[in-house]
Amino acid sequence: MKRVLGIDYGDVRVGVAVSDELGFMAHPLETIDIRKTPAIARIRDLAAEREVETVIVGMPRNMNGTHGPASEKAAKFAEELRAALPCKIITWDERLTTVSAQRSLQAAGRKAKDQKNIIDQAAAQVILQSWLDAQAGGLSSLFSEEQ
Repeated sequence: MKRVLGIDYGDVRVGVAVSDELGFMAHPLETIDIRKTPAIARIRDLAAEREVETVIVGMPRNMNGTHGPASEKAAKFAEELRAALPCKIITWDERLTTVSAQRSLQAAGRKAKDQKNIIDQAAAQVILQSWLDAQAGGLSSLFSEEQ
């Protein structure tokens, strides 16, 4: 299996995570500050460097499952990735991933003020790991909007 990237899209920063070569584990990779670096171009470079087959873009949803303004932005970003990358782009339900990432970082001893630079890549890691786990468990169609 080729590697998979996980993306946590935000208005200021984009978190990126990458899977291992076997597709079992997600690892934080980097945080892209979109005020300084074009996110699409950087993700295209990362995907090429790591021979990525699939990119998972977190789709923020309201707790009742509906889509809001943040979902619209993430969907637009996913469409831009589809136009720029030769690999498969899948959106994935990301409800509560940032909360989960914050808790994991706190459990690892990171203080809230120290999390700013890594929270987005940690959230991308949670998004990607949940997708990888769903693939292993055959649950992928419940949470994705594959196109």
